[in-house]
This record gives sequence, C-alpha cells and structure tokens, in this order.
Amino acid sequence: MLMEIGIEKTKKAIIWLSIAHFTCDVYSGFLNPIMPFIASRLGFSLGIATIIISISHICSSMLQPIFGFFADNMLKRFFIFWGVILASIFIPMAPNAPNISVLLLCMILGSLGGSFFHPQAMGFVNEFSGKNCSNNMGVFISIGSLGFGLGPIIAALITQTLGLGMLSWTSLLGLTLAATMFFAVPKLSKTEKKPKHKDFVESFKTILSNKQMELLILIAMMKSLVTNSSCILLPFLWKDMGYSPFYIGSSLSWFVFAGAMGSFLSPKLEKIVGSKKIIYFSMWATFPMMFLFALTYKTQPVLSAAIFGIIGFTTMLAQPVTLVLAQKTLPQYKSIVAGFINGFCWGTIALCMSVLGTVAQNFGIMKVLIVLCIIPAIASYSVRYLKD
Repeated sequence: MLMEIGIEKTKKAIIWLSIAHFTCDVYSGFLNPIMPFIASRLGFSLGIATIIISISHICSSMLQPIFGFFADNMLKRFFIFWGVILASIFIPMAPNAPNISVLLLCMILGSLGGSFFHPQAMGFVNEFSGKNCSNNMGVFISIGSLGFGLGPIIAALITQTLGLGMLSWTSLLGLTLAATMFFAVPKLSKTEKKPKHKDFVESFKTILSNKQMELLILIAMMKSLVTNSSCILLPFLWKDMGYSPFYIGSSLSWFVFAGAMGSFLSPKLEKIVGSKKIIYFSMWATFPMMFLFALTYKTQPVLSAAIFGIIGFTTMLAQPVTLVLAQKTLPQYKSIVAGFINGFCWGTIALCMSVLGTVAQNFGIMKVLIVLCIIPAIASYSVRYLKD
C-alpha cells in the first residue's frame, strides 16, 4: 500500500489530514464558550441550551460508526471533503440564527460535518501510517485537539470585539482548505484490498460482541463524560460569575491545549509504562483534580486554572492509546472502530448531558461535575481486564 502510493505522498497526506482535523475541530470548538451569550440573545435557559448542544454532539458523534461503515467500503475521499465543507459553512452561521429552530438546524448540519470527517480521516491515517501508526495517530489527534482548543479563543475574541455576526466570515478558511485537500490527499490504490463489509448488522455485531472492544468503548465513554461535562457546563458557571466571553473561551482553550499535549505525549509514555497504566491513570486521576478545582475556582482563579489544565491533560492522555488499541483489536474495521471510540462514545454521553443540564441548573454545576468525575474513577477497575 505505502509503496504503491509513495512514502512522500503518504507523509504529505497525513500532514494534510492533520491540518484538516485541526480546521474541522476549530469549528467544533466555536459554540461552547459563546452559547451562554447566544442563549441570552434568543432568550432560552441552561436546560434548553444543553439539549441543543447535546443534539449537535449526537449528530457529530453517534453517527460516526455508520459513516465509518461506508468509509471502510470505499476508496473515494467523499466524507473527508464534505465533512470540512459542512462544518465550515454551517457552524459559523449558527450564532446569526434568528430563532432556536434555525440555530438547531445550523448546528445539526455543521455537526454532521464532523461526523463525516473523523471516521474516514482516522481510517486513512491508519492506512497510510504502516508500522508508525501510534505516533502518527497521536500527532493527528493532538493537532485536532489544538484546533478544538483554539476554536473557543477565536469565537470568543471575534464575539467580544466584532460581534456574533462576524463569525460567518471564518467559513472561507474551511472552504479553501477543502479545495486544497482535493489535490493533497491521494485516493487509495485501486489494487488495495479494502474490506467489504456488505452486512451492516453483522459488522456491528462483530464489534459490539468483542470483549476487548466493549471495555475500550466503556473507557472512551468515561473520558468523554469528563470532557463533555466540563466544556458544556462550566461556561454557564463562569458567565454567572461575570466573566467575559474571551475569558471563558481562553479557559476552554487552555483545557483542550493541555489535553492536546497529553495526546501528543501519550504514544511516548506508552512505550515506557504500557497502555494499561496510562488508561488507568487517565480514568481515576480526574476526580481528585476536579475536587481541588471546586475548592479553588472562587478564591484562587490562577491555581484553579492550572488545575483545570491538568484535568484536560489527564483526561485526554489515553485517547490515542485507546483508539489505536481498538483498531488493532479489529483491524478489518478501521473506520468503524474509529467512529465508535471517537464518536459514538462522545454522542452517548451527549445524550446524558441533555438531562444533566437541567440537574445542574437545580442542584449546582460544581456539585454535578464532582459527582460525574467519581464515575470514571470507579470504572477504572475495568482496565485490569484489558489485553496489552
């Protein structure tokens, strides 16, 4: 495969796929920090806002295994291109929505872009990487995380200085990139024996009945629980405390940047301590960190910001390890497996967030976050049953 396409072309393809991942996730990071201000403009509550965000996350995440199924059966790059195009057009349009219905429609269509892009892109990175898959996947994921971290800063800065309406101009970046990728990312060789998973139900049964995959899906859900709840709920807490859009965006960016560093270092640490220890630490260590954050966020903002970054680093530390381990478990389902680990798990947690927003509104955001971080700590016991 690598010889047929050419080593230099595959390296170039991985670089451009990573740049596209960065751009796609920049758009994905737009709405969390400014959603409290969109809610204030359109006049809806925290509970409604979390439902809207959850629906968009479901569209960007839970459908990924389905698109991964089709991606595994095709040599064309359809999902990569249209993923970037949809995300770059509709997510920047969302803040200009005149009502909740149009807002939801823009968020759904933009989120489908992420659902299109991620499974096929991760399958291509695996396909092009050869024996260097862990390192390339770590770079690919960390660059996407950097984009997701930069998105809140860009959105908050534009909102605070120019207004919500100016975000739509950022669509030009994604559309330009999509056009460039058409020439930069090669098609898979026609002689490559792609697995033909003609039976949709049988493919999903094989994945979901595999014990190793069941554990890895559980682990991915636990990590998504911490990330999702922090990024969705804390902006509303900070807005109520009187913080500006730029402060909120910067805080979320710091969280994701620290997580990107965790993803980048993960393959290197895996070689030293092994995958199971990294996953175990990633799951239990977030609870004491969140508890410390709750004690300091009102009185010691600098210290709490540092702790918040450590939570991001710890949570995302095991992300590349978990994904590559899943792809090695069932190598014939690269894109579908990526859709489950990277998307379905995130979307399942997003479903829960639609309810947790109302609970947080009634009982307090920090109390809910502390309770949520206990769950992965308890579930970390399951790591002992993973195969290295």
